[in-house]
Amino acid sequence: MQTALCGLLGYLIGGINPAYIISKLKGFDIRQRGSGNAGASNAMMTMGKKVGAAIAVFDIFKAFFAVVIAIKLFPQVKLARLVSGVCCILGHIFPVMMRFHGGKGLACLGGFILAYDPLIFAMLLVCELILAITIDYVCVVPISGSAIFTLIYAFTTGDPMGTLILAIVAVIILWKHTENLKRIQNGTEAHISFLWKKDQEIERIKNNANT
Repeated sequence: MQTALCGLLGYLIGGINPAYIISKLKGFDIRQRGSGNAGASNAMMTMGKKVGAAIAVFDIFKAFFAVVIAIKLFPQVKLARLVSGVCCILGHIFPVMMRFHGGKGLACLGGFILAYDPLIFAMLLVCELILAITIDYVCVVPISGSAIFTLIYAFTTGDPMGTLILAIVAVIILWKHTENLKRIQNGTEAHISFLWKKDQEIERIKNNANT
């Protein structure tokens, strides 16, 4: 029962989606603009860098605090960190109040890893930043990050059940990014440089979409 409560806590916190809330306050639904994702990256494209950055920070720390609160409330639950963190990610991706159409889990994954182990978070952050800048696509970060963290968890804990749970989450994150991968293939996925070369990126995407 306490493990289930950890999961419910994480899920409900994960379902608080600032990208959706702010877009509604501005008179539109973020899921109907840009990439259709209710997350920080699409918020940057549709509502500006400052709003997107604030949403990313919120999503990171909602996962972080979901884990911290679960540990405080249920110290006797062995998998409190894992269950609350994973369910927060799932709550962000599949929020019941948004008809299960939320974000893609990158920031929440980061917040979960930060709460799990700050050192692992710092190392992964550096590696993923280098990878993202080199490839110039944001979507490679959650896909590779979720897979790498699953491997790190497996080797450091030897916990088969926890590893299986994280592997399932990694597959879900990969599935949520299949459209991004298709857009990369046909040249219509926005580069990270969209943030400072917006007009050129829009023109490139339009040209590739028409070919």
